Amino acid sequence: QNPNSVMSSVSHRSASNGATAVNYEDSERRQSNEQRLPARAQSSPPEYFSLHFMMPLALVLVCPITIMLLSYIIVELNGSGAELLTALRRDGFFELLRLQVWGPYIFGSAFAWKIITPYASFQLLLMRLVPGKTVSGPVSPSGFVPTYKENGLSSYLLSLAAYFVCSRVLNLFNPVDLYEHYLELAGAMNLFTLFLCVLLYAKGRLYPTAADRCLRGSVVTDYFWGTELYPRILGWDIKQFTNCRFGMMSWALLILCYAEKQHYTHGLSDSMIVAVALQLIYVTKFFYWEIGYMKTLDIMHDMAGFYLCWGCLVWVPTFYTSHTLYLADNPTHLGPVLALVVFLVGTAGVFINYAADHQKEVVRNTGGNCQIWGRKAEAIKATYFTSKGEEKTSLLLVCGWWGVSRHFHYIPELLAAFCWSVPALFHSFIPYFYFIFLSVLLTHRAYRDDQRCHKKYGKFWDEYCKAVPYKIVPFLL
Repeated sequence: QNPNSVMSSVSHRSASNGATAVNYEDSERRQSNEQRLPARAQSSPPEYFSLHFMMPLALVLVCPITIMLLSYIIVELNGSGAELLTALRRDGFFELLRLQVWGPYIFGSAFAWKIITPYASFQLLLMRLVPGKTVSGPVSPSGFVPTYKENGLSSYLLSLAAYFVCSRVLNLFNPVDLYEHYLELAGAMNLFTLFLCVLLYAKGRLYPTAADRCLRGSVVTDYFWGTELYPRILGWDIKQFTNCRFGMMSWALLILCYAEKQHYTHGLSDSMIVAVALQLIYVTKFFYWEIGYMKTLDIMHDMAGFYLCWGCLVWVPTFYTSHTLYLADNPTHLGPVLALVVFLVGTAGVFINYAADHQKEVVRNTGGNCQIWGRKAEAIKATYFTSKGEEKTSLLLVCGWWGVSRHFHYIPELLAAFCWSVPALFHSFIPYFYFIFLSVLLTHRAYRDDQRCHKKYGKFWDEYCKAVPYKIVPFLL
């Protein structure tokens, strides 16, 4: 469940149609590492206008409002579709947005900024001060090698400790208040991210960190997709901050606040315990594997723009926790047997997902000289060329979980996501928005990544597809 692919999967169509803008390995050994995309020359004017202007503009305008509306439905209308219809009949859609959903919270509030500012500052300090070995990421097409400090798990544990000390011991804030001021927090996060993306757009044009940047000839498109692959400001890696230390970290902390809200108002239910426990296991796994995540295709391909940064700074903390936010004021009771079954199945999903990712990382780190499931690893040695014309080699794993299907790890990921959504039971469709979205997103991503890899590896990818014929679900998809 990659936190940087968190917006509507429809937006990926823009990326694939403008492949020169985002898929560096697919370029025909360009003479320059700085890319200026002549998009008008590569598509018809209507197609260019739609994919490279209207779609990014629509998403920039609609996504923040969408998340505010969803938050309003859950917090103010108790997740009730009937109450939403009543409000729409009373005020009309645009008046409802102006008076209740967007207008009052567009700038956040003093409380919201008092929470977000020290939180973001604390995460930046942890990135810099917590010890950890320096690890290199994949070499970029221009030859830039991003480096990261491997201190994600330590920073995560320190953040959890700081949460409990500040809320329980020092009484600096009441976790319940974050629920009560939730719309203000969502508004402040939206505003913060919109301005951060302006800063990143300007930085990419004027002061790029490396040669891996892309200028497409449209301010709207560059703002949406981003202009830099690995932007850094004062030594801080922007992607590691947005994707991991703000987005994923806030996922864990916010669900603890929701549990506190339920405990304070209704008493703590077994459904909340199961949902929070599963998500904490997942987020803990993520930070244990953080450096592996920084080597994934999404980090290697997606630039730091609205698509990536808003997705991680706003969409992950709000939409990815919406099921648990709903539970905060709508407790359900599973009973010990059902609660145990859901917890065990969800935990199995998290660990199988990690095992699949771990197999690929072990093969990559050992050059294939390792064992998978007690047998020597089987992999196809594939060669490809970078944008500088340099020949590189990759190993395409055809055994273990990766021999079951090419994207098998999406199955346990979806299973885990369902297990921390289903504790809300079926009184409302709201808790399942996340699971439905994730199912569509990961299915689309499987097709998108297959296209990318076919362009990158050519005949080697064809050989891989013959060895592993199924995309996600064996014998079905």
